Amino acid sequence: MAGVWVFKNGIVRLVESSKRKSLLYVPTNEVIDSYSSLQNKLLRLGWERYDCDHSEFLQFHKSTSVDLISLPRNFNHFRSVHMYDIVVKNREIFRVIDV
Repeated sequence: MAGVWVFKNGIVRLVESSKRKSLLYVPTNEVIDSYSSLQNKLLRLGWERYDCDHSEFLQFHKSTSVDLISLPRNFNHFRSVHMYDIVVKNREIFRVIDV
């Protein structure tokens, strides 16, 4: 649940945000709308995909670091926490935006 807590007249309530988050690939200004698109970008950046078909996660690692990106296998469960994980590990390449 995303939103802002508002305190008014002694009552606190959550005002939900109608904005969704999306992952933006900065070099081409492209919004990532599928795992195949994201995987292509990550592979070009030196990430390698772990092949673990029985796992509920898609995982990517870089052989030059200890970083690991774990994503839910279903793109419908791809949330802002996963997006920010990608941004932190690929600074200046990805950004999280409101749509």
